Amino acid sequence: MRKFLFMVMMAAASLTFTGVEGRAQGNSNPMVGGAPMYRTKNIVENAVNSADHTTLVAAVKAAGLVETLQGKGPFTVFAPTNAAFAKLPAGTVETLVRPENKGTLTGILTYHVVAGKYDAKKLMKLIKQGGGSATLKTVAGGTLTARTHSMNGMNGIALTDEKGGTSMVTTADVFQSNGVIHVVDTVLMPR
Repeated sequence: MRKFLFMVMMAAASLTFTGVEGRAQGNSNPMVGGAPMYRTKNIVENAVNSADHTTLVAAVKAAGLVETLQGKGPFTVFAPTNAAFAKLPAGTVETLVRPENKGTLTGILTYHVVAGKYDAKKLMKLIKQGGGSATLKTVAGGTLTARTHSMNGMNGIALTDEKGGTSMVTTADVFQSNGVIHVVDTVLMPR
């Protein structure tokens, strides 16, 4: 069950942030979860190969979102890692992937997706234009607030969810054929 959830999270997104421009810009096929992420493959095709996103991929499958995330897009996915899912209270993931909780799971996963292609440069521009923060509308209909944060002397992006939780982009700009993935360290929760 844990492996299933990890796979679901992988489909949602997978990145480790290394600065505003992100390490991925210098490498057209950056490594995420021990696997190369090919620009010519879609979000799901790449996510299933990341060892860091098995819970995400499993959740995406349980929610029936595989076809959607293989669609034309473009999508920006903030992909929680397995470690991000592990931060949730014990039993949460197992409960969410049950068929009777498909609606709740779908809502949480689509809360990690924004329509359009928002790379780190574009996000930073929106944050600057917004006087220090930018509001992003998610596919689930909720909002995420993006702000800059400094980590190890480099500027990065932090996301605040509707419940006040914060997630850091750990890997930015993992480009896909149908959008971009930013790996995040905490699962974001809608209201």
